[in-house]
Amino acid sequence: MCGIFAYLNYQVPRTRKEIFETLVKGLQRLEYRGYDSAGIAVDGMAKSKANDPNNNNICLIKQKGKVKALDEELHKRGTMDLEEELQTHFGIAHTRWATHGEPSPINSHPHRSDKNNEFVVIHNGIITNYKELKKYLNSKGYEFESETDTEVIPKLMKYVYDNKEKEHVSFSTLVERVIQQLEGAFALVFKSIHFPGEAVATRRGSPLLIGVRSQDELPCKHIPIQYNNETFKCNLTYSVTYLGHNSDGVQDKNSRNKTESVGEQQDVMDVKAVEYYFASDASAIIEHTNKVIYLEDDDIAAVIKGKLSLHRVSRRTGEESVRAIQTLQMELQQIMKGNFEAFMQKEIFEQPESVVNTMRGRICFESSKVILGGLKDHLKEIKRCRRLIMIGCGTSFHAAVATRQILEELTELPVMVELASDFLDRNTPVFRDDVCFFISQSGETADTLMALRYCKERGALTVGITNTVGSSISRDTDCGVHINAGPEIGVASTKAYTSQFVAFIMFGLMMSEDRISMQKRREEIIAGLRDLPDMIKKVLELDPKIKCSAEELYQQKSLLVMGRGFNYATCLEGALKIKEITYMHSEGILAGELKHGPLALIDKHMPVIMVIMRDGCYTKCQNALQQVTARQGRPIIICCQDDPETLKYAYTTIKLPHTVDCLQGILSVIPLQLLSFHLAVLRGYDVDCPRNLAKSVTVE
Repeated sequence: MCGIFAYLNYQVPRTRKEIFETLVKGLQRLEYRGYDSAGIAVDGMAKSKANDPNNNNICLIKQKGKVKALDEELHKRGTMDLEEELQTHFGIAHTRWATHGEPSPINSHPHRSDKNNEFVVIHNGIITNYKELKKYLNSKGYEFESETDTEVIPKLMKYVYDNKEKEHVSFSTLVERVIQQLEGAFALVFKSIHFPGEAVATRRGSPLLIGVRSQDELPCKHIPIQYNNETFKCNLTYSVTYLGHNSDGVQDKNSRNKTESVGEQQDVMDVKAVEYYFASDASAIIEHTNKVIYLEDDDIAAVIKGKLSLHRVSRRTGEESVRAIQTLQMELQQIMKGNFEAFMQKEIFEQPESVVNTMRGRICFESSKVILGGLKDHLKEIKRCRRLIMIGCGTSFHAAVATRQILEELTELPVMVELASDFLDRNTPVFRDDVCFFISQSGETADTLMALRYCKERGALTVGITNTVGSSISRDTDCGVHINAGPEIGVASTKAYTSQFVAFIMFGLMMSEDRISMQKRREEIIAGLRDLPDMIKKVLELDPKIKCSAEELYQQKSLLVMGRGFNYATCLEGALKIKEITYMHSEGILAGELKHGPLALIDKHMPVIMVIMRDGCYTKCQNALQQVTARQGRPIIICCQDDPETLKYAYTTIKLPHTVDCLQGILSVIPLQLLSFHLAVLRGYDVDCPRNLAKSVTVE
């Protein structure tokens, strides 16, 4: 989704050119998230050399299209001296993924409060009550210029500032008052001409973190949270009255609240010279610093005179009273393409290493013991549960489908697999003796997060399966497993899928460790996991052959992918990859449903890929193959190397090493990942940034 990046240098001299380069580079690191326009806000040239508090102005530069176009526009402008050195400066930058209003410069962020740019803001998320806020602000004479939901935020900031009850109200207090009126999900970073050199950031439901860099040693490892003694009773009583009721009840002065927020409280991080980086993703920060603070929902972070403080309106029961300064384990080279054409291609070829990283320190192959450290304290409770519910979206959902059968076998528990959006739409019954898994590469997927909150309210044990340390799901669940796949930049998920797959297999092995009847099966699976990295390498060696198949298929308009049993999820995931990056219609079909409709599509012109492995469904898949060839279908078959029976019916074959049935799906999905990559390249599309899609879906 939208990308947020902001940079504040305090007593660290930087030229305008260096500041621009930092902001643009931050946006480039976020390009993989998907976007259609970009913009920045920086301090404009001083009107005079006088030390006048009103001698501030903000310059907005916004462009439709790629960050490169924004960068070119920055250097075209002759109104600013790029070599001017600034001791202290705060700049904000944003990549927008359109939700309200078409892609255009006017709809791009940052959004402003008025023509003087008194307040500007960048936003990730959706404000669900923006229509009511907009109606109210219109009635007060505030004019809107964009079609977005975001624009109500700076307008509301100006309204609160214009109607403040006393001369000095801190920047963070204004933000506090504004966010109490907002409904929906947001990560916000604010800049204002009234508070030069100051930054305020906050979040609710969308990710936001702050990187800190200083030549001096940081004075603390934790930032204490400061709390207000009194919740702001905002005069915007429209929250009760705006719907056509008592509009006269809205006061024009913020007279009810006399408390001050962050500005009057003690500073908690004080260093002489410091740089702060605000971002929606760690990948934009890692090249500058590995020291970060993850904000929680409703945290307000303020930087005043280089000093960082964190604030909340009130404290909830059991809530942590500090935020830790964490050290990122990510390396810069992990978010670089290296010698590959695209991040997706790089990530496909990283899978021998990524599955090892998922297993590292968790499986002892000699003793056949599996320990998932994030779950061991809750293992007894999990074993006592009545049902497992696995909830995810897209590829994460497919990872759950892929492992449902083996989890049912190893745990002897009923396993429900749910799409998060549908799970919420149905108000699905959830009970205290359920264990609910929430699967998300980013750990920020909006529907999955909402499902998590739904299940927590009903008392279920919640387990997170994520690839991102410090993400909302990893923090909000009772326990979990970090899949350790490494940063995944390509929008189409590849290595996260196979690592999620392995993580669930390990969970099943841990659950069945004390079951005598399962020991032979467990040993078979553990032996398969030991050999898995080498087998993945052998599959990747088939890349030239798969590219040849892509050259035959890339002009087609549709493609069917068919299988059953352990490989049904492979078909769903392969079809999704083809849809995502090639824009071809593709459909994953359960081979058992062939005669219930899909068979009508089969003829000599319809491309069909069939996944047929030597497992419990082999004979049934052979029957489906006979039905396809009887209708003049010419299937491309993904099969085992030692399968002459299948080979004689195939138009083309992709022969894979044979492994234990429940792990075969990891090997069989890789040819489909490679096929989708080559199809997209041949069709001339951007593999890493497919149209209309974002890496991290942080809105509903």
